[in-house]
Amino acid sequence: MDWQWSYFIEAALTEDIGAGDITTDNLIPAEAWGRGCIVAKEPLVVAGMDLVKGVFEFLDPDMDCLVTVADGESAAAGDVVFEVSGPLRMILTGERTALNFLQRLSGIATFTRDCVAELEGTGTRLVDTRKTTPGLRLLEKYAVRVGGAANHRMGLFDGVLIKDNHIVACGGIEKAVFLARQRVHHLVKIEVEVTSLEETESALAAGADVIMLDNMEIDMIKQAVALINDRALVEVSGSVTRQRLRELADAGADIISAGGLTHSARAVDLSMRIEEG
Repeated sequence: MDWQWSYFIEAALTEDIGAGDITTDNLIPAEAWGRGCIVAKEPLVVAGMDLVKGVFEFLDPDMDCLVTVADGESAAAGDVVFEVSGPLRMILTGERTALNFLQRLSGIATFTRDCVAELEGTGTRLVDTRKTTPGLRLLEKYAVRVGGAANHRMGLFDGVLIKDNHIVACGGIEKAVFLARQRVHHLVKIEVEVTSLEETESALAAGADVIMLDNMEIDMIKQAVALINDRALVEVSGSVTRQRLRELADAGADIISAGGLTHSARAVDLSMRIEEG
C-alpha cells in the first residue's frame, strides 16, 4: 500500500466496517475464494487506482490486484479497469470503500480533462482552489492533476493570497501587501484578490506578484488585463464554468481558478462484478 494514501484508506475502512461486516461475515465462509472486477459504466478518466489497491491490500496483504486501466488513462463504458482475487469476504467488505474512492476521484479527473480541453491552444493554465471536501484535499487535488490541470495553493500555509476580508481587516490593499512583504521570505509570491479597476490599480501600486480578478464581468476583465499590462500575473476566478473557460482565456487570463473542479464534479459510474472462485 502506498504510504501517502494509507491514512485515507484506514480512516475510510474504519468508518465503513466499524466492529465488523455483519452481513458478509455471516453469509460468506471464511475459506471462500473469489474474484472481483471493477467495470466502467460510462466513459471516464481513471484516478485513484493506488487507493483501490490499497483498500484490498489493507484488508489482506496477499490479495492479488491487477490494474488494467491506469490513472490518467481513459476507459470506455464496459471496460474492466481493475481486478482483485483473494478471500471473498475481504473483497466484499472492501468493495464500497474502493468504489467510493475511484468514483469520486475519477469524476474529478474526468471533469477536469473536459475543462482542460476547452483551453487547448490558449496558453492559459487551469487550477483548482481550496474548495475541497474537508479531509480529502490531498486526494481531490491529486485527481485534478491526473485530469491535466494544476493545483493552486494546497492550504493557507504555502502561499499568500490577500482576500477581501484581509483587505478590510488591514485597512487597505497597500498596507496588506506591505505587511506581507515584511513578514514572509523572498521566495513567496503575493497574490491580491480584486473586484474593481480601482482595486486593480492599488494592487499594482503595491507590487502584487499575482492579481486575482474576482467575479468581474468580461469587459472589466479585459480592461483590468490592459491595465496590468504584464506587470503581474493575471488570475481570473469566480463564476467559472466550463462554458466560460475559452472566453476568459481569450480575455487575457494567465490562470483560471475554478472551485468547480472539486466541489461540483459528478462522481462517475463504476461497479464491481463478483465471481466466486
